[in-house]
Amino acid sequence: MDYPAVLSLMYRSRFFEEKVEEAGKQNLIHGTYHLSIGQEACHIGLTSAISADDWIVPTHRCHGYNIGRGSDLFRMFSEMLGSRHGLCMGIGGSMHMTDASTSNFGSSAVVGSGISLAGGIAYALKEQDKNAIAVAIFGDGASSRGTLHEMMNMASVFGLPLLFFLENNHYGMSASSDRMISTDRIWKRAEGYSMKSISVDGNDVVAVHDAVASAREYILSEGKPFFIEADTYRMRGHSKSDKCIYRTREEETEWKHKDPIDYFISFLTSSSIMDQQKINEIAERERSAIDTAFSRALSLKDDVITLPEMENLVVSGKTGRYSIGGTHEGSYREALREALDEVLSSDPSARIIGEDIGVYGGCFGVTGDLHSKHPGKLLETPVSEETFSGMAVGAAAMGLHPCVEVMYGDFSTLASDALINHASKLRFMTAGQLVCPMVYRTPVGGGTGHGPQHTQSLETMFLGIPGLYVVAPSDPFSAKALLKSAFLMDDPVLFFEHKALYGDSGEIGDEDTYLPIGKAIVHGNGSSLLAIGYSRAFRIMMDALSDISGETTFIDLATLYPLDEETLEREFSRIGRAVIVQEPSVGGSVAESVLRVLAKAGEVHNRVEIAASHQTPLPSSRIPESAVLVSADMIRDAAFRLLG
Repeated sequence: MDYPAVLSLMYRSRFFEEKVEEAGKQNLIHGTYHLSIGQEACHIGLTSAISADDWIVPTHRCHGYNIGRGSDLFRMFSEMLGSRHGLCMGIGGSMHMTDASTSNFGSSAVVGSGISLAGGIAYALKEQDKNAIAVAIFGDGASSRGTLHEMMNMASVFGLPLLFFLENNHYGMSASSDRMISTDRIWKRAEGYSMKSISVDGNDVVAVHDAVASAREYILSEGKPFFIEADTYRMRGHSKSDKCIYRTREEETEWKHKDPIDYFISFLTSSSIMDQQKINEIAERERSAIDTAFSRALSLKDDVITLPEMENLVVSGKTGRYSIGGTHEGSYREALREALDEVLSSDPSARIIGEDIGVYGGCFGVTGDLHSKHPGKLLETPVSEETFSGMAVGAAAMGLHPCVEVMYGDFSTLASDALINHASKLRFMTAGQLVCPMVYRTPVGGGTGHGPQHTQSLETMFLGIPGLYVVAPSDPFSAKALLKSAFLMDDPVLFFEHKALYGDSGEIGDEDTYLPIGKAIVHGNGSSLLAIGYSRAFRIMMDALSDISGETTFIDLATLYPLDEETLEREFSRIGRAVIVQEPSVGGSVAESVLRVLAKAGEVHNRVEIAASHQTPLPSSRIPESAVLVSADMIRDAAFRLLG
C-alpha cells in the first residue's frame, strides 16, 4: 500500500464533500446530494486494492469512489454545479458520476439496482477473457433487495468474477439496520449461495485494502465471487435535507471517535511511517487542490448543455438497415430463430440470456437447437427476470450484444427497472460515455387461453420512454428482418412477439434481408380508407377488410415507439379516413398516440375510428376471451361506419 497516496485520497474525499456541503448551504447546487463523510476508508481502501481494468458500480453515495478511482476534481465539481464541463456534462449530478475513463460505471439512484449491472459487467469480463473483476457496491438497505439475492445466486452458479462489497453504515435512509435486517452478520448470508465472505472494520483503510486485495486474488484464481461486509458510519444525514432526528447525538459522537482519517493518521504516526509535518503538508496540498478546482468550476457553472445537445444524447440515430434479398417459406417462430442463428454466427459479441433457452428450446420453441449450434453463447438463467435483464445492460455497456428472452411479456413488470431506469437512460445519463446495444424479446397477447397474467400486451407500458425502441412485427418476413436490424442498433430495442403468431407461415427473407427500425410498412395504395395496426391485430384487420382491400391502404406500424409520423401524416392527408386497430384496450395505448399524429395532418372528428379490445383483463376460457378481444366484426363495423 502507498500510504501517502492513500492518505491524500482520504483527505481529498473528505475536503471535496465538505466543499459540497458548503456549496449546498449557499444554494449553489440544484437538487440533492448524499455525503459519505466518515466512510472514506471504504472508498479508498477498496479502490487502492483493485486494478485499473477492474470496474466498479458504486452506490448513490459515490463521490469518494470517484476520487479513489482518479476522477478529475474540476469535472466532479462541475457535475455537481450542473455545467457542461462535468463528468456527464451536468446531466448526472451528484448521484450519477460515471467516469468510464477510470472504469467507473456510475451509480444507480435506485437502491440496489446497480448490483445486477455489476453482474453483467462481470459476465462480459469473463466472456472476453479479461483478467479483471467487477465490484458491486451497495449499502445495508440494499441488502434486503431481491436483486441482490438473485445476483448472488447467479454469480455463484456461473462463477462470475464479481466482488460484492457491502458498506454497512447502519442506516438505510432513516431506518436502522438492526430494526430492518434479520441478522447482525449480513456477510454470513453469502454462505447460502456457496460463496466465501468476511466482515471487516470499514473505518480501517488498511484492513479494507487488505481484505479487497485478498478477495480479488481469490476471485481471479478460483473463478468464484466473494462477499465483503465493511462496518462503517456516515457522519452526515442521508441527504442534504436530513436532520438526523432518528439517531442520537451520543451515537454520532461515539462514531466520531472512530473517524477513519484520524484512525489512519494514528496508525501512520505510531508506526513511524509518517510524521505529523508530512501529514499536515498532505492535508494542505489537498485542501488547496479542492479550493482551486471548485473556484474554476464555479466560474463556469453557467456554461450548460443545450436542449438540442441533450436530445442528441438520447439515442444514436441508427435505424439498422434496409435491404431485400431472396425469400423462402417458414413460420414466424422459424423466422425469429433464423435471425438469431445468423446473428450468433456473424457477431462474436452476440449472446442470448434467459430461462429455459437451452435443451428445452425456449418457452415457445424459438431458440430451438441454437444451444447446440452455438455452444457457450446462450446463458440459461434461473428464474430471475429483474436481475438477468439488468445483467444484459451491464454486459452491453462492456461490448457484448445481449438478447434477453423473457418467457412471457407479463414478466416485463419484473424487468422494467433494468429497461426503464438503466437501458433507456445509459447513453443520456453518462453523456455518451456508455451505450446499451441490447435486444429484449418477449411474447405478448391473447387468443391462446393463457389467462390474465400470461396474455397482457404490455408493450404499451414502454411507450414514451426516451431511449427505448419498441417493435412489434406482424408476420414472419418483418419478424426476421426487424430482429436482424435490432442487433445493428447501438440502443436498446424491445421486441414484442405475439404468441398466437408463432405458428403462422409466410415468406421469410434470406440473410441479406433487413428492415429499418422506426419505419412503418405500407401495403396497398387505396384511397378510400387508411387501416392502421400492428402485430396480430394487423393480420386480423387485413383479413377482415379483404373484400375492400382495393380501396384500402394498410399501414403496419411495426415500430410502436417512436412512431413513423411522416408516413402516418402523409397517408392520412391523402385519404382523410382511418381505422386504427390494436389488441390492447384504448387507454394509454398505441392507438391514442397514432390519433395524436393524425390530428396534426387533418380533421379527425368523425373521420377516425379505433377498434380495440374491451377494458378488462383477458380470461382463460375460450368464449369469454373471444368476447374481450378485438375481432374482425369490430374492425369491419368501424371501417363501414367511416365509409358510410
